Amino acid sequence: MAFNRAGHDASWTNSQADAGTTAKPAGALGQLLKKPAVRILIADDHDMIRQGLRRTLEQREDWQVCGEATNGREAVELAKKLMPNVVILDLTMPELNGLEATSQIKKVLPNTEIMIFSIHESSELTHRVLEAGARGYLLKSDMGKHVISAVEALAEHKVYFTWAVSKTMLDAYLRDGTPVTDKVERFSELTPREREIIQLLGEGHSNKGISTRLGISVKTVETHRAAIMRKLNINSFAHLVRYAIRNRIVEA
Repeated sequence: MAFNRAGHDASWTNSQADAGTTAKPAGALGQLLKKPAVRILIADDHDMIRQGLRRTLEQREDWQVCGEATNGREAVELAKKLMPNVVILDLTMPELNGLEATSQIKKVLPNTEIMIFSIHESSELTHRVLEAGARGYLLKSDMGKHVISAVEALAEHKVYFTWAVSKTMLDAYLRDGTPVTDKVERFSELTPREREIIQLLGEGHSNKGISTRLGISVKTVETHRAAIMRKLNINSFAHLVRYAIRNRIVEA
């Protein structure tokens, strides 16, 4: 039997139909096999912000918002489960802030890129974002204009900072000769567990509540609390709470 390519395709389809099997058109099969090029996890404790980000990001056919988290701890667990390409984190979230969530995610998923967004702008904060392992930092006022470009950059393992953030870093460097302040160095002396505890204390949790939440003893919480106050040279709980608010660890 002589046949050209078109004839071969028709014969193959007919033979499959005769056998009781319906062949899927090449286009439909391609759609079934196609996976999103970029999987994105969003974490923010405000529903409207998450929904707005999802609508914006999913305008790209090859992007998929694979999960949403309402706090930093949930973001870490979802990231471990879903293994996204890019994670977008709000800086100030309940239970675990964006910086600590970034550190924990990068430990288990070093190839996942993270962008932090915030209403706050300072060279100290930008340094802490980089130190935590994030490669992008956006101000919330810039999200609408820059979030697509930021995710594109992070998906290719590039850094992304808006001009406003970059200018803040440059101004600090020109003014002080270095973007790193004593407060940044002092905060970096805290262990990851101590940074978790200072946030929970700042949010008003008791020692017993923290012990239950983190699965450690009350005595261990008290030991960490004493170490935090010693390292930060803080003498009272009220000063500790003010420190947490002033350094964007918790929201006022």
